Amino acid sequence: MSKILGIVFSNMHDIRMGKITEHRTMASVPFGGRYRLIDFVLSNLINSGVQDVGVIAKSNFQSLMDHLGTGKEWDLSRKKGGLTILPPYATHEAVFYRGRLEALGNALSYIRASKAELVVMTDCDNIASIDYAEVIRYHKERKADVTVVYKNKPITDSIHYDVTTISMDEDNRVNAAYVNPESDQGNVLLNMTIIDKKLLERIISDAASANFYSFTNGVLQRGNQRLKIYGYEFNGYVADLKSLQSYYDCSMELLDPKVRTELFPRERPVYTKVRDEVPVRYGINAHTKNSMIADGCIIEGSVENSIIFRGVKVGRGAVVKNSILMQGTWVGENSRLDGVVTDKNVMIRDAKTLMGCKEYPFFIEKGTIV
Repeated sequence: MSKILGIVFSNMHDIRMGKITEHRTMASVPFGGRYRLIDFVLSNLINSGVQDVGVIAKSNFQSLMDHLGTGKEWDLSRKKGGLTILPPYATHEAVFYRGRLEALGNALSYIRASKAELVVMTDCDNIASIDYAEVIRYHKERKADVTVVYKNKPITDSIHYDVTTISMDEDNRVNAAYVNPESDQGNVLLNMTIIDKKLLERIISDAASANFYSFTNGVLQRGNQRLKIYGYEFNGYVADLKSLQSYYDCSMELLDPKVRTELFPRERPVYTKVRDEVPVRYGINAHTKNSMIADGCIIEGSVENSIIFRGVKVGRGAVVKNSILMQGTWVGENSRLDGVVTDKNVMIRDAKTLMGCKEYPFFIEKGTIV
């Protein structure tokens, strides 16, 4: 696995997430009480033995850089290799990329400098616990040029954007790819790809000459006849985040113990930036039920079916239900929240009532005072 290079696309689906990615990249979206989306991606790579990872950034990546630091938490702080941030305009030929091939073109010198034989490419919008060593073994057994990871599942309204499905023959060789198909079920790509490094370099160069920028269009659709492209089926849990609605739905699924067991297996831990916070402090009249509450919180009211990030305070007499409160949110006394998603550092004054619903959660932007 020392001959594997990891490439992470941090911005591919920002536009679909609305206000939650207005001031941050997709990779740094908070998830699960104490994590960022990129934590799951990097943890999968490092747990699979990948030691060199390049993170391709596009815009709004200051919070991402603050979170990643030197990569120490993921054992990627190394003298040679390790974690590398690949910002836009790193060279005079760089462009503000429109798709994966243009993004890879900006990082071509980094890819060429690597001594890896294979490249693992992944986005940050599909959260799962996957062992890439198994996918690579499958890739080598099939003598594939490209292997894409997919999951056969329903295509719900909340994720029916930027969805690519594939069809395959009886040997799992890909023969067609469809973008945003009008279907309710399909082999949905998880945007996790294994590819030969030399082949990837050639594809990037050819794409620049032919003005291709989409990996799906340029490789999966146009190249499936001349390239040996295979599909690897993943059967575990996947949180597919392509809209604010799907973010809310997948976050609420974390309250199911079976989902948490699949997403946080003991043998493949999820690493994140360490923050030294005090334990949660519960008031004498506090009440909690079926919720995830991170360190550093003060709970004096009632919290039910909710996910509470670090440093949140819920005042006396306040009731929080079916909600997601991000870091630093302050809920005043006797306030009532139901179906609400707050970004960081939101203040809700005393005796306020804010109501959303499961089908349409009420989102409050970062730093808002209500």
